[in-house]
Amino acid sequence: MTNENNNPIINKTLQFSLDIIDYCEKLDKEGKYVISKQLLRQLQV
Repeated sequence: MTNENNNPIINKTLQFSLDIIDYCEKLDKEGKYVISKQLLRQLQV
């Protein structure tokens, strides 16, 4: 069993998800709610 903290794929996936959330927050501030909601919905899959 591997340690999840040392797994680069998990680390990159987590960072990508956090980057998408930050981007969606910026989209919301600009009033682009539809695109933001679609991106966030895809993260839940």
